[in-house]
Amino acid sequence: MRRPTVADVAARAGLSAQTVSNVINAPERVRPQTRARVMDAIAAVGYRPNTAARQLRTRRSMIIGLRLRRRRDGINGNVLDRFLHALTELSESAGYRVMLYTARDDAAEIEAYEELIDSVGLDAFVLTDTGRDDRRLAWLNEHGVACAAFGRPWLAGSRPPGGRERVDGDADQVDRAPHAWVDVDGRRGTAAAVRHLHSLGHTRIGFLGWPAGSGLGDERRAGWRQQLIRFGLEDALALDRGSQDGVPQGAHGARELIAAGATALVCASDSLALGARSHTRAVIGFDDTPVAAAVGMSSIAQPVEAAAAHVVALLARTLGDPLPAGLQNLADGPRHVLLEPELIIREDR
Repeated sequence: MRRPTVADVAARAGLSAQTVSNVINAPERVRPQTRARVMDAIAAVGYRPNTAARQLRTRRSMIIGLRLRRRRDGINGNVLDRFLHALTELSESAGYRVMLYTARDDAAEIEAYEELIDSVGLDAFVLTDTGRDDRRLAWLNEHGVACAAFGRPWLAGSRPPGGRERVDGDADQVDRAPHAWVDVDGRRGTAAAVRHLHSLGHTRIGFLGWPAGSGLGDERRAGWRQQLIRFGLEDALALDRGSQDGVPQGAHGARELIAAGATALVCASDSLALGARSHTRAVIGFDDTPVAAAVGMSSIAQPVEAAAAHVVALLARTLGDPLPAGLQNLADGPRHVLLEPELIIREDR
């Protein structure tokens, strides 16, 4: 079949080819009503911009770089697998290609940036697994390289009594972050898990997470703590164990927490929750992996596909490129996006 052209879009929309070209290449010049009309026509005829022609015109590669990470245990890596698939699919709809590369650690990833920019001319990078005061983000910002992160720019916080890392407030992170980012509100997820277990009659709800100092882990712990305090269950705050991620670690931590009086557990990952299920079925994991669904375990689901859509839209806006029809609703959104997870209930105990 013949590939649809700008002329086809123009005929469908009842507009000139120049107007269609302006919507694709300089949408700010066109009235919103006309843009919507053209985008509807693009979707109807299945038009896709000619990437090669755009590259010649703009002298850009239209390539986005993403570091491919090793799977840790075959369970939690599912989140990044889904994100990569959605990112690649949505990037193609926007005229980009995703280039994957590997690096042994964050320092090697920074070394790769300069090489990839010089050798391939990458336009932007997508970062995952962001950490506190992330050096990768600092390098990209300092060198003026476009980027967007799936994960907040966790900021180093003070240590309150008890030695727990403070999780910085969302507003503080938005104000201090110069780059675009998308993340999932882990606090809301674990708070919802506590509310559900409390509705079943549990008052000794423990938390099984990672050692203090991980931005992601500390935030998920914070949601559990805050909800217990709201319920007046401060005695249960001592039911908190941190360990490395994994099924054996989950089993060990659950045994300790149940011995200490916990009747239900909220976990920072499905790996920990799967291990905890060997001691109790009153467990809620995090990430809603296929393993959780297969064994009938409740878990907190991240809107990964929505996160990928926001990342592509943010990069396109940063680079000054038009958004495809499917992302037009994100054209005027914020540069820092916090999405709400969903609690998936599969068993009540």
